[in-house]
Amino acid sequence: MEVPPSPPCLGSPERARGESIAAMSASHREDPRANGILADRAALNLSAALLLVGFVVNAIQRRILHPSGAEDNHEAIFIQYAASEAWVATHFAEFLLLLVALAGLLVLCLPLRRETPYLALLAGGAIIATGAAWAVLQAVDGVTLKQAVDTWVAASGPEKAARFGDAETVRWTEWGLQGYFRVLLGVAFLLLGAAAVVSRLIPSWLGVVLAVGGLLSIALGFSVGYEGLESGFQGPVGIAFQLAVLVFTVGLVVVSRRAREPSTSAV
Repeated sequence: MEVPPSPPCLGSPERARGESIAAMSASHREDPRANGILADRAALNLSAALLLVGFVVNAIQRRILHPSGAEDNHEAIFIQYAASEAWVATHFAEFLLLLVALAGLLVLCLPLRRETPYLALLAGGAIIATGAAWAVLQAVDGVTLKQAVDTWVAASGPEKAARFGDAETVRWTEWGLQGYFRVLLGVAFLLLGAAAVVSRLIPSWLGVVLAVGGLLSIALGFSVGYEGLESGFQGPVGIAFQLAVLVFTVGLVVVSRRAREPSTSAV
């Protein structure tokens, strides 16, 4: 009688190797921490790229295309605005590029919300409110003001004084929007900086830099509301704010590049 082959031994090398491979595969599929680290790394990379494009490219195009001068000497600066053929285009570019940067901040809220859900949620709301204020500000500054100064330059006689008054009214409206935009941006920076410090997803010093930038932005917003678009206070504080934004952006780019892949070694 033929004897059926005996089943493989429970301790055979083949069976043990198969069980080990299956366990490793299941472990990697079910490890939420590894998936979370990958998601955090992707979010940091995207946030850094959006911030770099938004802030840096906008600064470059403004320096090239945007007229500059004594912002509160209305007659002189309005003449420059009226002569600018790129005025509307540069403000549309400014509008879109800052929205790109704000999108970068919003993306950063996503990995932060696991450790600091309420701070990240509040920061996200402040960023969205900042974007809305920015849209209204750019509509007034980029389109309404341009039409007002063009009409003033083209007017003559008694109408010219009336048209100049219209342009100044638009300018003062811009002051108000600029002040509120800067305060909202500062609040967003403060909340996001606090979330970064608490979560430790990125180095704490980056969160501190962002929070300092937020305080500077709030101070600039109040200054615009009381003093207009230029003052002895706004010059140095504006430079400090720009440096804080630059340091945070470059720092986040470096951190996102150095973020490590999750370990793939078997446990």
